[in-house]
Amino acid sequence: QVQLVESGGGLVQAGGSLRLSCAASGSVTRFNVMSWYRQTPGKQRELVAAIANGLNYAESVKGRFTIYVDNARDTVYLQMNSLKPEDTAVYYCNIRGGLTVGGTYKYDYWGRGTQVTVSL
Repeated sequence: QVQLVESGGGLVQAGGSLRLSCAASGSVTRFNVMSWYRQTPGKQRELVAAIANGLNYAESVKGRFTIYVDNARDTVYLQMNSLKPEDTAVYYCNIRGGLTVGGTYKYDYWGRGTQVTVSL
């Protein structure tokens, strides 16, 4: 079992920056996919950025957000620049590993989330 703890959320004005951190209780190098998702009330959780056979970003954050991992610290980061009010959400870290023949993951861990609020 791997525990994920997110931090770095908070209140920021539009145009500002935040860096989210996701600290894992064990090595992340053995996992296939490391991602950040976000969710607002009444909406489904959406993928923001992922490291999986390359870097993947939602269209709405391309050019503004950067996902990267520090293997030495077992931490996944999300650097968020030029923040907009529509980026307001709870952000969740997710790591997956143990890809099966059927295409599912044997290991699938989530953090509890960190709130990001962007004001005008």
